[in-house]
Amino acid sequence: MSNSGIGQFIPLILIFVVFYFFLIRPQQKKVKDHKLMVESLKRGDKVITTGGIIGTIERVMDNDRAEVSISDEVKVEVVRSTGISALLNTPEPKK
Repeated sequence: MSNSGIGQFIPLILIFVVFYFFLIRPQQKKVKDHKLMVESLKRGDKVITTGGIIGTIERVMDNDRAEVSISDEVKVEVVRSTGISALLNTPEPKK
């Protein structure tokens, strides 16, 4: 009787394992990489905002905002964690 009870849960366990390795784990890695990228932003880095605007970091303010220069005399303040989607001049990873 107990073998049939365990047998009913095997498909659910397999589905959870598949979801973990194909959805949850890669998303956690992506979030971790984005957080490291945002923390390492400094003046002069070229970035792409979430809205698709390409600009250069002018200054980092309060550890959660950055001032991005998108043109001559045009500066935009963005939230670092959500407003910046990519770093254009990625530094070479140290080996």
